[in-house]
Amino acid sequence: MNIASDPKSIPASSVLSAEANKAAALATATGVLTVDLDAIVANWRKLEKTAVPAECAAVIKSNAYGLGLEPVARALTKAGCKTFFVANLDEARAARAAAPSAAIYVLNGFIQNTGEGYAKIDARPVIGDLNELAEWDVFCRRTGWFGGAAIHIDTGMQRLGLTISEAQGLIPRINAGDHGITLVMSHLACAENLHHSLNARQLASFREIASLFTGVPASLSNSSGIFLGPPFLFDVVRPGVALYGVNPTPEADNPMQPVVELKARVLQIREVERGESVGYGATWTARRPTRLALVSAGYADGYFRAGGSNDGTRGAEVMVAGKRCPVAGRISMDVMAVDVTDLEKNAVRRGHMVTLIGDGITVDELAHHFGTIGYEVLTSLGKRYARVYTGDSGEG
Repeated sequence: MNIASDPKSIPASSVLSAEANKAAALATATGVLTVDLDAIVANWRKLEKTAVPAECAAVIKSNAYGLGLEPVARALTKAGCKTFFVANLDEARAARAAAPSAAIYVLNGFIQNTGEGYAKIDARPVIGDLNELAEWDVFCRRTGWFGGAAIHIDTGMQRLGLTISEAQGLIPRINAGDHGITLVMSHLACAENLHHSLNARQLASFREIASLFTGVPASLSNSSGIFLGPPFLFDVVRPGVALYGVNPTPEADNPMQPVVELKARVLQIREVERGESVGYGATWTARRPTRLALVSAGYADGYFRAGGSNDGTRGAEVMVAGKRCPVAGRISMDVMAVDVTDLEKNAVRRGHMVTLIGDGITVDELAHHFGTIGYEVLTSLGKRYARVYTGDSGEG
C-alpha cells in the first residue's frame, strides 16, 4: 500500500488500484467485519411483506447499528425504501447524502438553534416536547420553511414524547389544516415479549389518540412490533435491529437472515501445561496439556469481557478450522485465548483467521454470553476491524 504526504510525488505506475489497496489492507488486518448488504435488503423485504399494507421504513441510527450508515442506506434506497429514521442531525446529513430523495426523520428531536440544519438537508424532527414544537413553529414562521415534522406521543415507555393530554391539545391545530405534521408516532416498550400486558395498553392508547390526528400517517411498531399482528402496523413500521439479523422474536426462531461475519487473526499458538492458569486473575486453569490460540480481538473491539470463562463457567465459543472451540480465561483489551487442543495439531497456525460471528455463531448467541442484547453487540463492534461490504449493492 502506498502512503505519502503528497500523492503527486508518487509515480503513476506505482499507485495501487482500489482493489489492490483493499487486498493489501485485508492481508494485514487483525480483524475483518463483513457486512452482507444483500441480506439486509432481504430482511427489509421480508419485513415489508409482513407489514403489508403499511409502509416499511428503516432505522439506521448509530451508524446503522454499527454496520455503516451510508452503504446500508444506499442499499435500502436501491431496494425501494423511502423513509429512514436516524438519531441526530449528523446522522441525517449522512443519510441525505446516501438517500437524496428519502424522507428522513430525526428521533432526538428539535434541539435549539438547529432549524437551519434541518432545512438545509430537508430532514424532519421527531418532536416530543411542547417547547420543541413552539421553537419549530417559530422557525417555520420566520423562514417560511415547512419541511414537515413528526409528533412523538408517549404511551407507556416513559422516555421521549408528549403526554396523551398534551397531544390532545394539538387536535384543534390538526383540524384547522396546514399544520405541517407528517407523522404521529409512539414507541413500544415490550414488543419482544409477545404476551406482555403493556403491549395491549400502548396499542389502545395510541389507536385512540392517533385516530384524532385526521389525515396524518401513524407509526407504532419497531422490529418486534411488526410481529405482534395487524393491529400494531398502522401506516408506517420502523424496523431497526431486525434488518441487521438480530432476532426480533426471541420467543421463537429467528426469521431474519444473518448479516455480519466477524473474523480475527491468530497471533500465536501457545502450549500450556496441566495446572497452569491463563489470563488476568488466573481464573482459568488448564485441566490437561493445552494448546491455545491467541486471537487478536478483545473488549476494545467490542468482544465483551463477559464472554470469558473461568474454572467454573464456560464462556463464549469461536469457530476454528470449522469446529467450535471455547474461550479460555478472561478477555483482554486486545487479545483472547481460545482452547484449540481438540483440533488436529496443524489445523490452526499463526496468521490464520478464526470466526467470532458467523458459521453458526450468531449475534444473539454472543449477546447471551455477554449478558446483553444484540443491539449492544452490533453497536460495539470496534473501529479496528477492516470492513468489507458484499452483495449487489456492496462496495466490493
